Amino acid sequence: MTRIFAGWGSFVYRARYRIIVVSLVLVAISGLYGLDLAKKLSQEGWFDETSESVAGSKLADSTFGRETDGDVIALYTAPAGTTVDDPVIRDRARALFANLLVEEKDRILKIDSYWDSTLTSFMGNGPNQAFASIGLRSEGSQTLEDYNGIEGKLAIEGLDLQLAGVQPVVDALNDGMQRDIRRAEVIAMPLVAILLYFVFGGVIAAFLPVLIGGMTIVASQGLMRLETFFVDVNAFASAVVTLVSLGLAIDYGLFIVTRFREEMARGRSVEEAVTISVASAGRTVVFSASIIIVCLGGLLIYPHGVLKSVPYGAIVSVILAAGLSISVLPALLAIVGKNIDKWGWKRFSRSKTPEQIDAGFWSRLAVWAMRRPVLVAVPIILILLALIVPFSDMKFAGLSERYLSPTDPARVAQEEFDDLFPKIRTEPLRLVIVGADNQQLSDIAYQANGVPGLTGAFEQDEEATNGINVLRAGLVDKTNADSVVTQLRQIDIPDGVTMYVAGIPALEYDSIQGLIKRLPLLVTILVVASILLMYAAFGSLVLAVKAIVVSALSLGATLGMLTWIFVDGHGADLLGFTPGPIMFAVLVVIVTVIFGLSTDYEVFLMSRMVEAHDKGADTPESIRFGIARTGGVITAAASILIVVTGAFALSDLVLMKCLAVGMIAALVLDATLIRMLLVPSVMKLLGEWCWWSPIRSHRRQPAQRS
Repeated sequence: MTRIFAGWGSFVYRARYRIIVVSLVLVAISGLYGLDLAKKLSQEGWFDETSESVAGSKLADSTFGRETDGDVIALYTAPAGTTVDDPVIRDRARALFANLLVEEKDRILKIDSYWDSTLTSFMGNGPNQAFASIGLRSEGSQTLEDYNGIEGKLAIEGLDLQLAGVQPVVDALNDGMQRDIRRAEVIAMPLVAILLYFVFGGVIAAFLPVLIGGMTIVASQGLMRLETFFVDVNAFASAVVTLVSLGLAIDYGLFIVTRFREEMARGRSVEEAVTISVASAGRTVVFSASIIIVCLGGLLIYPHGVLKSVPYGAIVSVILAAGLSISVLPALLAIVGKNIDKWGWKRFSRSKTPEQIDAGFWSRLAVWAMRRPVLVAVPIILILLALIVPFSDMKFAGLSERYLSPTDPARVAQEEFDDLFPKIRTEPLRLVIVGADNQQLSDIAYQANGVPGLTGAFEQDEEATNGINVLRAGLVDKTNADSVVTQLRQIDIPDGVTMYVAGIPALEYDSIQGLIKRLPLLVTILVVASILLMYAAFGSLVLAVKAIVVSALSLGATLGMLTWIFVDGHGADLLGFTPGPIMFAVLVVIVTVIFGLSTDYEVFLMSRMVEAHDKGADTPESIRFGIARTGGVITAAASILIVVTGAFALSDLVLMKCLAVGMIAALVLDATLIRMLLVPSVMKLLGEWCWWSPIRSHRRQPAQRS
């Protein structure tokens, strides 16, 4: 395997100019093609397509048409001294809605308002507030485009307007994700470049990893744009792809450049340094990318479109990041050559010799951790276990306005509407009943109405068609959906009658249950695949299993901290969010990404240890050698990812803030307590067992100076 990568490195050196030109052209084409990616992203896929609620919703929609009452809620408030009953206001409202039904007939299906119906249920607590329900004609992502086309046309002169409902909330979430992506690209990239300057001490060395990160992002946009022709790619996936791929691409570039500078400091020629860098660090990059791809691929077991669209985009981006890092980057290094430290600050830019690295801080830290391994390992393990404890209080929820900023207009409007109109819900429960006669329908409704937690009795939504009836009722408390849905599914249904509990609350409940049901399978895939790949990389089953156990501790501690912060609410005022359940899709992505990143750093650390052991070093020396040569670069890599994810931690969206804070917590743990202290102490305790393989003994060369 090493020979293959060495051969590739030699080829890249010889074909360096052609590789750079061809790559730049292809990346530019992909980037231009992906300029309109945001317009092609889907807002669909949040629900479990195999669930009862989805089946019931599809049946009702195919029979009666899509439920549109909650699409857009225009909440109108009359200024002090006026009322919504003012004849002038009434005339303006009726004229506006009549014109909209004509001018926007391709977008608007129906409008029900207080001024058309004079129903008191459409009026708030007093005569100064009323609302209109606007149903949109289209389905899927087109519905959001229809909303964007009419949102600026709903104002009534003399009244204040607020927009609530499904589409305004989804639109606010989508806009927030796009802002997060732009923030990462505009703010994080320059900050990373500055950080790399202090890592390498030179402009050129700092610029190259950032260039690879930029090329990865640009090329990813075009490839994700191409994917939208074949599958729905959710907007959430686009933000996750930017977060993961930008950080990984820069990290991979950092590892390659670091190894190149190390080889140049040894006195190698440029060609030798390029070849060795690709054969060693490049090989590790490919194994690292393979592990992360497998972890992301585990999300494909879920029928949720939003979870499938994350690996669709992220896997392509990880392949790009690794591919560019072992092709374009070494080609650039071949051209830069001895000028890699040019235009730098001499205090940092001078490449260290092996002797200086062996006498450095990271080498001394590894020796210290191995001197009393039990006293180092036991307290760290206890700290990690203590951090895991809050995870027992983890709670889940579906997509809602609570994941927007407390001051977001759509969230404020939705919460005000729910407060003013407690009997009306934009996301009601729906009972889809098939094959019931009038008496049976009445009996089912009677039982359903006895379930606590409803805003009122179930009412018939449409006249029966083809033996299908739909009853609807709202939830008093959205967070109580689990109990209500469960009890509704336990009522007695006559023989020959089928009942589906559907509607948004049931869809979200089933999605969460589907997530929990498949979580053991996801964990099994992550563990087994990672063990096999790391065994292939290291040739030691013990090292592979140890890496998984350590990564699991890191992941568990991170999830415990997220529960303590986002569910229990510690630091809510500082971070600017409302405590509450964590969104189900976000948790699965967090598990997958953090587990992948944890094993990613383990691969880079272990690769240098195995390298030393293969050359004849004993176990303590192999541990010291590996940490001495990767401690600084892993810390730098973690710092870079923290900067990138920090841009997302500034998000107004709780779901992105949660993902970012989770990654930052995991990175801090990984780069400090775990990789630099826990790993060397545990490996010292394991001794020569570290290298055990059930198939063959680890081959070693005669001992030599590393």
